[in-house]
Amino acid sequence: MIELHGPQGAVEPAAPDTAYPSHAVWIDLNDPSAAEAERVQLATGISVPSRKALSEVENSSRLRRMKSGFTLSTPMITFDKLDSQLKPLGFVLTKDRLLTVRFHDLRAFAEVKKRIDAGDGPGTTSTEIFLLLVEELVDSLADALEDMGADLDALSTRIFDFDVRSSAATGDIRPPHQNPRRRDLALRRILRGIGRRGKTLGKIRSSLLGLERIVPFVANECEHILGEEQVPRFEAMRRDIASLDEFEIRLSENVQFLLDATLGLISIEQNNTFRVLTVASVVGIPPTLIASLYGMNFKHMPELDWLYGYPYGLTLIALSAIIPIVFFRIRGWI
Repeated sequence: MIELHGPQGAVEPAAPDTAYPSHAVWIDLNDPSAAEAERVQLATGISVPSRKALSEVENSSRLRRMKSGFTLSTPMITFDKLDSQLKPLGFVLTKDRLLTVRFHDLRAFAEVKKRIDAGDGPGTTSTEIFLLLVEELVDSLADALEDMGADLDALSTRIFDFDVRSSAATGDIRPPHQNPRRRDLALRRILRGIGRRGKTLGKIRSSLLGLERIVPFVANECEHILGEEQVPRFEAMRRDIASLDEFEIRLSENVQFLLDATLGLISIEQNNTFRVLTVASVVGIPPTLIASLYGMNFKHMPELDWLYGYPYGLTLIALSAIIPIVFFRIRGWI
Protein backbone atom coordinates (compact mmCIF):
# COMPACT_ATOMS: atom_id res chain seq x y z
CA MET A 1 0.00 0.00 0.00
CA ILE A 2 1.25 3.47 -0.95
CA GLU A 3 0.44 6.61 1.05
CA LEU A 4 1.62 10.09 0.21
CA HIS A 5 1.96 12.91 2.74
CA GLY A 6 2.91 16.54 2.47
CA PRO A 7 3.16 19.51 4.85
CA GLN A 8 -0.64 19.81 4.93
CA GLY A 9 -1.36 16.13 5.41
CA ALA A 10 -2.31 13.26 3.12
CA VAL A 11 -1.88 13.74 -0.63
CA GLU A 12 -4.01 11.98 -3.20
CA PRO A 13 -1.91 9.54 -5.25
CA ALA A 14 -1.13 10.56 -8.78
CA ALA A 15 -2.08 8.63 -11.86
CA PRO A 16 0.02 5.56 -12.62
CA ASP A 17 3.38 6.12 -14.33
CA THR A 18 3.34 9.86 -13.57
CA ALA A 19 5.58 11.85 -11.26
CA TYR A 20 4.35 12.45 -7.76
CA PRO A 21 3.50 16.03 -6.74
CA SER A 22 6.46 17.99 -5.44
CA HIS A 23 4.67 18.65 -2.15
CA ALA A 24 4.37 14.89 -1.51
CA VAL A 25 7.40 14.90 0.78
CA TRP A 26 6.80 11.56 2.52
CA ILE A 27 6.06 8.35 0.62
CA ASP A 28 5.04 5.54 2.96
CA LEU A 29 5.07 1.97 1.61
CA ASN A 30 3.37 -0.56 3.86
CA ASP A 31 4.20 -4.13 2.74
CA PRO A 32 4.56 -3.03 -0.90
CA SER A 33 4.14 -5.38 -3.81
CA ALA A 34 6.69 -5.53 -6.62
CA ALA A 35 4.37 -3.48 -8.83
CA GLU A 36 4.00 -0.77 -6.19
CA ALA A 37 7.76 -0.61 -5.65
CA GLU A 38 8.32 -0.28 -9.39
CA ARG A 39 5.67 2.45 -9.63
CA VAL A 40 7.35 4.50 -6.89
CA GLN A 41 10.73 4.11 -8.57
CA LEU A 42 9.34 5.29 -11.90
CA ALA A 43 7.55 8.25 -10.31
CA THR A 44 10.40 9.45 -8.07
CA GLY A 45 13.60 7.92 -9.41
CA ILE A 46 14.26 6.46 -5.94
CA SER A 47 15.14 2.78 -5.82
CA VAL A 48 12.93 0.97 -3.31
CA PRO A 49 14.93 -1.52 -1.19
CA SER A 50 13.55 -5.03 -0.99
CA ARG A 51 12.64 -6.80 2.22
CA LYS A 52 15.70 -9.02 1.86
CA ALA A 53 17.97 -5.99 1.55
CA LEU A 54 16.41 -4.35 4.61
CA SER A 55 16.89 -7.56 6.61
CA GLU A 56 20.68 -7.57 6.20
CA VAL A 57 22.41 -7.54 9.58
CA GLU A 58 25.81 -6.04 8.74
CA ASN A 59 26.22 -2.36 9.54
CA SER A 60 27.40 -1.44 6.04
CA SER A 61 24.13 -2.75 4.57
CA ARG A 62 21.92 -0.97 7.11
CA LEU A 63 23.58 2.43 6.75
CA ARG A 64 24.46 3.25 3.15
CA ARG A 65 25.18 6.42 1.24
CA MET A 66 23.72 6.52 -2.27
CA LYS A 67 24.02 9.00 -5.08
CA SER A 68 20.68 10.61 -4.32
CA GLY A 69 20.64 10.20 -0.54
CA PHE A 70 20.88 7.62 2.21
CA THR A 71 19.38 4.17 2.80
CA LEU A 72 18.79 3.27 6.45
CA SER A 73 17.27 0.12 7.92
CA THR A 74 16.62 -1.36 11.35
CA PRO A 75 14.56 -4.17 12.83
CA MET A 76 11.52 -2.75 14.61
CA ILE A 77 9.24 -4.42 17.11
CA THR A 78 5.48 -4.22 17.02
CA PHE A 79 2.94 -5.81 19.36
CA ASP A 80 0.13 -8.05 18.13
CA LYS A 81 -2.15 -9.00 21.04
CA LEU A 82 0.06 -10.94 23.47
CA ASP A 83 2.85 -11.63 20.99
CA SER A 84 5.49 -9.36 19.49
CA GLN A 85 6.86 -9.22 15.96
CA LEU A 86 10.27 -8.04 14.76
CA LYS A 87 10.32 -6.99 11.11
CA PRO A 88 12.58 -4.74 9.03
CA LEU A 89 11.93 -1.02 8.69
CA GLY A 90 13.64 1.02 5.97
CA PHE A 91 14.18 4.70 5.25
CA VAL A 92 15.42 6.31 2.05
CA LEU A 93 16.27 9.91 2.93
CA THR A 94 16.99 12.54 0.30
CA LYS A 95 16.96 16.31 0.39
CA ASP A 96 13.47 16.53 -1.11
CA ARG A 97 11.75 13.27 -0.12
CA LEU A 98 11.51 10.63 2.57
CA LEU A 99 10.62 7.09 1.52
CA THR A 100 9.69 4.61 4.23
CA VAL A 101 9.33 0.87 3.67
CA ARG A 102 7.72 -1.24 6.38
CA PHE A 103 6.01 -4.60 6.65
CA HIS A 104 3.76 -4.15 9.68
CA ASP A 105 1.63 -1.46 11.26
CA LEU A 106 3.51 0.83 13.63
CA ARG A 107 1.88 3.14 16.14
CA ALA A 108 4.63 5.72 15.60
CA PHE A 109 3.71 6.12 11.93
CA ALA A 110 0.03 6.63 12.75
CA GLU A 111 0.92 9.25 15.37
CA VAL A 112 3.13 11.21 12.97
CA LYS A 113 0.41 11.18 10.32
CA LYS A 114 -2.08 12.52 12.85
CA ARG A 115 0.33 15.28 13.88
CA ILE A 116 0.96 16.31 10.28
CA ASP A 117 -2.76 16.28 9.46
CA ALA A 118 -3.48 18.39 12.56
CA GLY A 119 -0.62 20.80 11.87
CA ASP A 120 1.02 19.84 15.18
CA GLY A 121 4.77 20.08 14.80
CA PRO A 122 7.01 20.63 11.77
CA GLY A 123 6.49 18.43 8.76
CA THR A 124 7.46 20.48 5.75
CA THR A 125 10.73 18.76 4.77
CA SER A 126 11.95 15.20 4.48
CA THR A 127 14.38 15.58 7.40
CA GLU A 128 11.67 17.05 9.66
CA ILE A 129 9.35 14.13 8.98
CA PHE A 130 12.25 11.71 9.50
CA LEU A 131 12.95 13.34 12.86
CA LEU A 132 9.30 13.08 13.87
CA LEU A 133 9.23 9.39 12.95
CA VAL A 134 12.39 8.51 14.86
CA GLU A 135 11.22 10.50 17.90
CA GLU A 136 7.90 8.66 17.91
CA LEU A 137 9.67 5.31 17.50
CA VAL A 138 11.86 6.10 20.50
CA ASP A 139 8.77 7.12 22.49
CA SER A 140 6.98 3.90 21.58
CA LEU A 141 9.97 1.83 22.69
CA ALA A 142 10.10 3.80 25.94
CA ASP A 143 6.41 3.06 26.55
CA ALA A 144 7.02 -0.62 25.82
CA LEU A 145 9.87 -0.72 28.36
CA GLU A 146 7.73 1.06 30.97
CA ASP A 147 4.94 -1.49 30.45
CA MET A 148 7.51 -4.28 30.66
CA GLY A 149 8.78 -2.90 33.97
CA ALA A 150 5.25 -2.91 35.40
CA ASP A 151 4.68 -6.47 34.13
CA LEU A 152 7.90 -7.66 35.76
CA ASP A 153 6.92 -6.03 39.06
CA ALA A 154 3.58 -7.88 38.99
CA LEU A 155 5.35 -11.11 38.06
CA SER A 156 7.82 -10.59 40.91
CA THR A 157 4.90 -10.34 43.36
CA ARG A 158 3.44 -13.59 42.03
CA ILE A 159 6.77 -15.38 42.42
CA PHE A 160 7.74 -14.22 45.89
CA ASP A 161 4.19 -14.50 47.27
CA PHE A 162 3.72 -17.93 45.73
CA ASP A 163 3.53 -19.72 49.10
CA VAL A 164 1.86 -16.94 51.09
CA ARG A 165 -1.68 -15.60 50.71
CA SER A 166 -2.89 -12.86 53.00
CA SER A 167 -6.53 -12.43 53.86
CA ALA A 168 -7.40 -8.77 54.39
CA ALA A 169 -10.47 -9.71 56.40
CA THR A 170 -8.96 -12.12 58.91
CA GLY A 171 -5.25 -11.54 58.63
CA ASP A 172 -4.87 -15.26 58.12
CA ILE A 173 -1.80 -16.47 56.27
CA ARG A 174 -1.88 -19.90 54.74
CA PRO A 175 -0.18 -21.73 51.87
CA PRO A 176 -2.22 -21.79 48.64
CA HIS A 177 -2.32 -24.38 45.87
CA GLN A 178 -2.31 -27.44 48.12
CA ASN A 179 -2.99 -29.55 45.05
CA PRO A 180 0.43 -30.45 43.57
CA ARG A 181 -0.98 -30.34 40.04
CA ARG A 182 -2.23 -26.79 40.57
CA ARG A 183 1.13 -25.74 41.99
CA ASP A 184 2.91 -27.29 39.04
CA LEU A 185 0.60 -25.51 36.59
CA ALA A 186 1.10 -22.18 38.36
CA LEU A 187 4.89 -22.52 38.19
CA ARG A 188 4.71 -23.46 34.51
CA ARG A 189 2.66 -20.33 33.78
CA ILE A 190 5.14 -18.16 35.66
CA LEU A 191 8.04 -19.72 33.76
CA ARG A 192 6.30 -19.16 30.41
CA GLY A 193 5.57 -15.55 31.39
CA ILE A 194 9.24 -14.92 32.18
CA GLY A 195 10.32 -16.49 28.89
CA ARG A 196 7.82 -14.43 26.89
CA ARG A 197 8.98 -11.18 28.50
CA GLY A 198 12.62 -12.08 28.01
CA LYS A 199 11.97 -12.71 24.33
CA THR A 200 10.17 -9.37 24.00
CA LEU A 201 13.03 -7.55 25.73
CA GLY A 202 15.46 -9.06 23.23
CA LYS A 203 13.39 -7.68 20.35
CA ILE A 204 13.18 -4.25 21.97
CA ARG A 205 16.95 -4.36 22.39
CA SER A 206 17.38 -5.06 18.67
CA SER A 207 15.13 -2.11 17.81
CA LEU A 208 17.04 0.22 20.13
CA LEU A 209 20.36 -0.91 18.71
CA GLY A 210 19.18 -0.14 15.17
CA LEU A 211 18.02 3.36 16.11
CA GLU A 212 21.21 3.87 18.12
CA ARG A 213 23.18 3.37 14.90
CA ILE A 214 20.89 5.39 12.66
CA VAL A 215 20.72 8.60 14.72
CA PRO A 216 24.46 9.48 14.85
CA PHE A 217 24.93 8.34 11.25
CA VAL A 218 22.28 10.73 9.96
CA ALA A 219 23.49 13.54 12.25
CA ASN A 220 27.06 13.22 10.91
CA GLU A 221 26.51 12.29 7.27
CA CYS A 222 23.46 14.45 6.51
CA GLU A 223 24.66 17.76 7.90
CA HIS A 224 24.30 19.39 4.48
CA ILE A 225 20.53 18.75 4.43
CA LEU A 226 19.81 19.37 8.11
CA GLY A 227 18.64 22.65 9.54
CA GLU A 228 20.44 24.27 12.45
CA GLU A 229 17.48 23.66 14.75
CA GLN A 230 17.43 19.94 13.87
CA VAL A 231 20.95 19.06 15.07
CA PRO A 232 20.13 19.44 18.83
CA ARG A 233 17.13 17.14 18.37
CA PHE A 234 19.44 14.38 17.13
CA GLU A 235 21.62 14.83 20.20
CA ALA A 236 18.56 14.69 22.46
CA MET A 237 17.44 11.46 20.77
CA ARG A 238 20.90 9.98 21.22
CA ARG A 239 20.73 10.67 24.97
CA ASP A 240 17.20 9.25 25.17
CA ILE A 241 18.26 6.04 23.43
CA ALA A 242 21.28 5.71 25.76
CA SER A 243 19.01 6.02 28.80
CA LEU A 244 16.63 3.42 27.36
CA ASP A 245 19.57 1.10 26.81
CA GLU A 246 20.44 1.33 30.50
CA PHE A 247 16.82 0.75 31.49
CA GLU A 248 16.58 -2.27 29.20
CA ILE A 249 19.75 -3.73 30.73
CA ARG A 250 18.25 -3.41 34.22
CA LEU A 251 15.04 -5.09 33.05
CA SER A 252 17.05 -7.92 31.47
CA GLU A 253 18.88 -8.41 34.76
CA ASN A 254 15.51 -8.47 36.53
CA VAL A 255 14.23 -11.11 34.11
CA GLN A 256 17.29 -13.27 34.85
CA PHE A 257 16.77 -12.77 38.59
CA LEU A 258 13.11 -13.80 38.36
CA LEU A 259 14.07 -16.80 36.23
CA ASP A 260 16.56 -17.92 38.89
CA ALA A 261 13.94 -17.42 41.62
CA THR A 262 11.36 -19.45 39.71
CA LEU A 263 13.82 -22.26 39.07
CA GLY A 264 14.57 -22.17 42.81
CA LEU A 265 10.88 -22.62 43.57
CA ILE A 266 10.69 -25.51 41.13
CA SER A 267 13.72 -27.07 42.83
CA ILE A 268 12.01 -26.70 46.21
CA GLU A 269 8.88 -28.37 44.83
CA GLN A 270 10.99 -31.26 43.56
CA ASN A 271 12.75 -31.54 46.91
CA ASN A 272 9.37 -31.67 48.63
CA THR A 273 8.34 -34.53 46.38
CA PHE A 274 11.52 -36.47 47.09
CA ARG A 275 11.13 -35.75 50.80
CA VAL A 276 7.65 -37.28 50.84
CA LEU A 277 8.95 -40.31 48.99
CA THR A 278 11.82 -40.62 51.48
CA VAL A 279 9.47 -40.40 54.45
CA ALA A 280 7.14 -42.97 52.91
CA SER A 281 9.99 -45.39 52.25
CA VAL A 282 11.48 -44.99 55.74
CA VAL A 283 8.07 -45.40 57.40
CA GLY A 284 7.32 -48.50 55.34
CA ILE A 285 10.62 -50.32 55.84
CA PRO A 286 10.39 -51.24 59.59
CA PRO A 287 6.85 -52.72 59.40
CA THR A 288 7.85 -54.67 56.32
CA LEU A 289 10.93 -55.96 58.11
CA ILE A 290 8.95 -57.03 61.19
CA ALA A 291 6.19 -58.64 59.13
CA SER A 292 8.80 -60.48 57.08
CA LEU A 293 10.56 -61.64 60.24
CA TYR A 294 7.43 -63.12 61.78
CA GLY A 295 6.28 -64.50 58.48
CA MET A 296 9.17 -66.93 58.34
CA ASN A 297 8.09 -70.58 58.62
CA PHE A 298 10.36 -71.85 61.41
CA LYS A 299 9.08 -74.34 63.99
CA HIS A 300 10.91 -72.91 66.99
CA MET A 301 10.00 -69.23 67.35
CA PRO A 302 9.73 -67.65 70.84
CA GLU A 303 6.40 -66.00 70.19
CA LEU A 304 4.83 -68.83 68.15
CA ASP A 305 2.93 -70.41 71.06
CA TRP A 306 2.55 -67.20 73.04
CA LEU A 307 -1.07 -66.19 73.78
CA TYR A 308 -0.35 -62.53 73.08
CA GLY A 309 2.00 -63.11 70.15
CA TYR A 310 -0.37 -61.85 67.47
CA PRO A 311 -1.33 -58.57 69.29
CA TYR A 312 2.35 -58.13 70.14
CA GLY A 313 3.33 -58.43 66.46
CA LEU A 314 0.65 -55.97 65.35
CA THR A 315 1.67 -53.49 68.06
CA LEU A 316 5.32 -53.79 67.07
CA ILE A 317 4.47 -53.16 63.42
CA ALA A 318 2.37 -50.12 64.34
CA LEU A 319 5.08 -48.67 66.59
CA SER A 320 7.74 -49.20 63.94
CA ALA A 321 5.64 -47.05 61.56
CA ILE A 322 4.59 -44.39 64.08
CA ILE A 323 8.06 -43.72 65.52
CA PRO A 324 9.59 -42.56 62.17
CA ILE A 325 6.50 -40.42 61.51
CA VAL A 326 6.89 -38.71 64.89
CA PHE A 327 10.63 -38.26 64.30
CA PHE A 328 10.14 -36.63 60.88
CA ARG A 329 7.32 -34.50 62.30
CA ILE A 330 9.61 -33.18 65.02
CA ARG A 331 12.31 -32.42 62.42
CA GLY A 332 9.72 -30.52 60.35
CA TRP A 333 9.85 -32.74 57.28
CA ILE A 334 6.13 -33.39 57.33
